[in-house]
This record gives sequence, C-alpha cells and structure tokens, in this order.
Amino acid sequence: MISFNLFLPETNDIITEMGGGDLKGLIFLLFSLTAAISRPFSGKLTDTIGRKKVMYVGVIIGVTASVIYPISGSVVAFLSLRLFHGFAAGFLPTGATALVTDIISKNGRGVAMGIWGTFISAGFGVGQFFTLYVVESIGRVGLFLLAGFFCLLAGFFISQIKETLPNPQKFKFSLLKVTFDDVFEPTVRPAAFVMFCSAVCTGVVFVTTPDISGFVNLDNKGWFFIFYMSSTIFVRLFASSLSDKIGRRKALIIGLGFMMISMLLIATAHEWIQYTIGAIVFGLSTGVSSPTVFAWVADLSPEHRRGVGAGTLFIALEFAIFCGALLTLAFYDSTLSTIPLLYSIGAGTSTIAIIYLIWHIRMKESKT
Repeated sequence: MISFNLFLPETNDIITEMGGGDLKGLIFLLFSLTAAISRPFSGKLTDTIGRKKVMYVGVIIGVTASVIYPISGSVVAFLSLRLFHGFAAGFLPTGATALVTDIISKNGRGVAMGIWGTFISAGFGVGQFFTLYVVESIGRVGLFLLAGFFCLLAGFFISQIKETLPNPQKFKFSLLKVTFDDVFEPTVRPAAFVMFCSAVCTGVVFVTTPDISGFVNLDNKGWFFIFYMSSTIFVRLFASSLSDKIGRRKALIIGLGFMMISMLLIATAHEWIQYTIGAIVFGLSTGVSSPTVFAWVADLSPEHRRGVGAGTLFIALEFAIFCGALLTLAFYDSTLSTIPLLYSIGAGTSTIAIIYLIWHIRMKESKT
C-alpha cells in the first residue's frame, strides 16, 4: 500500500505540468478501471493456481509501472501507465485478502480484519504523508523508484508466507476464460453494495485532497492522510471487535454515519482546522467500516469461492472509486467553490448505504 500511495500527492501537479490539469480525475479513473477489469481473472486464478502466484503478478506489474513513471514525458504516456498500474491493484489485494480469510478464525473475523485493515490504512497514510519529504530529499525520480522498492519488498515478504490454497493447479491459459460465475459471487451482494456506496467518497477524496490542502494553506499535500491514518488505527485498536459483538450491519451503520459527517465537514471547510477534523472523522469511519465489510464478505463467501468473493468486493470498490473520479471530472474545476457540491454527493451515497442497511436488518428480522 505504501508503494501504491507514495507518489499519489504529486500526481495532480505532475499531470498539470504536462498540460493535462483538467484530466486529474483520469489518474484514478483509469487505475480503477483496469483494477476492476482484472478482478474476475485474479479471483478465479486465486481459487485455482493459488493465492501467492496471483499476488506475485501484482508485484511484478507494480514494480514495472513504478520504475517507468519517471520516463513518461507526456499526458498520454503517464495516463497509459496509470491504466497499466491498475492491474497490480487488481491482482495483489485479491490474492492477499483470500489468503488472510483462509487463516483467520470464524469467531474473530472482525478483530483479524481490523488488524489487516490497519496495515492497509498505515500504507495509505505513511505513503501519502511522506511524499513531500521524499521529493525534497531525492526528487520525483527517487520517489517513483522508492515506490518500486516497497513493492519489491512486498514480493519478498510474500515469498516467506505459506500458500493456503489446498492443491493449487498449474497455470494454463484456459483458466483465463471467465464466465459471469467467475466475476460475481451473489452471496456477497449486500456487502458489495455497501462497499460501493462508501467507496465513492474514497474516489472523491483521492482526487481532491491534495488540492484542498493547498486551498487551506497547507504545504503538505498528504496532510489529510496522516490524520486519516492515525484516527483509523486508533479506532481499530479499540473497536476492531465491534462487529463481532453487535453484528456487521449495525457496525457499518455507525461507520457510515461517521463518513457522512466527514464529507459534510470537508464540504464546508475553509481553513485547515475543520479540514483536519474532517480527515480524523473520515478515519474513524473507515476504522469501523473497512474491517467490518471485509469480515462480512468472509462470512458470506462459500469456502471454495473466497477468491471470487474477495474479487466481487474489490470490483465494487474499484467501480466506486471510478465513479468518484468521474464525479470529480464532472463537477470539480480545481477551485474551492466546487468542493461543497462534490462532497455533498459523497455524503448522499453514505446516507443511501445507511438506509439500505437499516432496510436489510428489518428484512432479515421479518423473515425470522
């Protein structure tokens, strides 16, 4: 996650300097597009050739993209690399999530996914907060090479982990033929819908927070993410077992309530204090919601289709980030005046998810 995020705060400036400032939304839109396209393949391969091999594919793509970024001298080349880099996000997290699901106990999934999510959040926060200091020390080329190094380091750690898929098959090209059954696991539909509604906000945040930092007179473009990371880790230390105690859906309602509040705080922020509070509340939201939705998918997925189940959730995530980036292309013109509408839409998607969860609880109760 450090590798994926280390250079993100610089991407808006990079593409603007290349003359593509009005295409900022494409930085995440294209990345999310290929990540989503690759999920059906990575999900099927995760359940056939093994978790680790799929993760290695993501590492190879991640390292390759990172070291080529510095020589992309045009908007087209840079965005093409973002398109290619998205495949790394399509493979690595899918295999990793299936592997984690294999090794955790059913009764402690909320806690285990809290630990898992903490390191994901730490990667987001550390990567984006230290961008400025890395650029000042070793320049942008060094920044991209360091991102490649962290991805390579992830590959080394993967080599130290045991494969958890029983009797993995050898790869054959026929495994790349996917059907709708390989794309979508219907049992995880409720969790995927909630993930989509909440992650639209993530897509908006990714594109706009480097600019908002400048609007509120903060030099560090990764300011939002260090406070987001700190609060999400804090809440996971104390609330990681919340969904194990009160249920996944009730915990998600709490998390999404925090998300709605954070979107409204950022929408109306004109100085750094309220903006920082918005980042902290956003972290509280993901600290509750993220491990809960992953644990819910683990509950809902059939054991033999954990890779497809994880892939379905990540397709929802990537499609949501894609839509969030698309919203920024439609409504954001790189000025503070367009932020309120954009973030109000994010608050609206969070509200839709809360309403859905309340309906889902009542439907389940009425059936029992």
